[in-house]
Amino acid sequence: MTDQNRPLRVAIVGAGPAGIYAADALMKSDTAADRGVSIDLFERMPAPFGLIRYGVAPDHPRIKGIITALHKVLDKPQVRLLGNIDYGTDITLDDLRSFYDAVIFSTGANADRALNIPGIDLDGSYGAADFVSWYDGHPDVPREWPLEAEKVAVLGVGNVALDIARVLAKTGDELLPTEIPANVYEGLKNNKAVEVHVFGRRGPAQAKFTPLELRELDHSPTIEVIVDPEDIDYDEGSEAARRGSKQVDMVANTLQDWAIRDVGDRPHKLFLHFFESPTEVLGEDGKVVGLRTERTELDGTGNVRGTGKFNDWDVQAVYRAVGYLSQNIAKLPFDDQAGTVPNEAGRVLDEDGKHIDATYVTGWIKRGPVGLIGHTKGDANETIACLLADAPNFAGAPNPDENAIIEFLEGKQLPYTTWDGWYRLDAHERSLGEPEGRERIKVVERDDMLRASQQ
Repeated sequence: MTDQNRPLRVAIVGAGPAGIYAADALMKSDTAADRGVSIDLFERMPAPFGLIRYGVAPDHPRIKGIITALHKVLDKPQVRLLGNIDYGTDITLDDLRSFYDAVIFSTGANADRALNIPGIDLDGSYGAADFVSWYDGHPDVPREWPLEAEKVAVLGVGNVALDIARVLAKTGDELLPTEIPANVYEGLKNNKAVEVHVFGRRGPAQAKFTPLELRELDHSPTIEVIVDPEDIDYDEGSEAARRGSKQVDMVANTLQDWAIRDVGDRPHKLFLHFFESPTEVLGEDGKVVGLRTERTELDGTGNVRGTGKFNDWDVQAVYRAVGYLSQNIAKLPFDDQAGTVPNEAGRVLDEDGKHIDATYVTGWIKRGPVGLIGHTKGDANETIACLLADAPNFAGAPNPDENAIIEFLEGKQLPYTTWDGWYRLDAHERSLGEPEGRERIKVVERDDMLRASQQ
């Protein structure tokens, strides 16, 4: 049993929104008020914020504003950031159990869900996650991206698909005022894409993007958004979806308005196609030369069926944005199909369906990569409620002293970063942007991030 006279020690693996919201929920609990809590956030990257820093398009300052709220959580004295520490390599589950009463995993989803159609592995066929990591300056991906294709296909009708389509359709100079690093600007400045085609296998009422994301496409002076009037179709299931959701109705209305307007003369064309189900990426000499889709039709319920009519599209690159996938976590059970750790309300379950003592999940690794960033708050509250209910029965950490983990990391000579280090890196990135009148320029190289964090 844990000593109720000392603070509850909790490790959170993953310092993105899910992990930080979990820390916030812990600090607001009755347990925090009664006996106190002591939380360490472990993060694989040298900087915190996860998806906000490395998964959101650089021209989305509104979403990045969430960082302000996350900052306030990490400023609290009960929580520490330990960055540049890779769970499974630098530290194990057994290590964490020796220093903490409970462990929460909030590792998110950073891989691409597979799309099993012929030709998907051709040169010129890419996953959304890889491209997003490149334009967001992730230190562990190549510094260059091939942008030779004049006509590009994006598969999927979620917000990530729109981000990719918008970044591909914009000019490098349009994105320069954002925080993109020099290598990304150089790549986008030389991007040859003049046509971007976004494909969804269902109709406008089944699109997964939000109204705000959709309307942002039309704000660029260089992008002409085009919707075919033939793609505006609704069945009984679609109309019910519109009546049941203001957001669905707003998306449908925006697409309808675009379908009936005259096509303008902006230089880059962005086509939104519905009722086109990708069936094959066409190749020649190992490279993408086109995309084949099957025309679909609504079946009355909001779902679609194939019509047997196929269309070939002249494109030289294909980006699949059909969903993210979490990667398995060392020493934990994993559902490969769902891409989640088996759990009940956040309590991790073993192969027999029994709760693994003092082990929890929250965020996308808990429920899959669906929903907006704000939805992870509810996840965190549910997981923390379970943890606190279980806390009186925890076996307790053998070595709960706050300095013990620091001595462990330093004993292994692991170069870790801290919250103070983030403030230094943040100031450094802002100083890089200042001469150009930009808010910041993101540092890409891991060694450079560490150097700036530890100055």
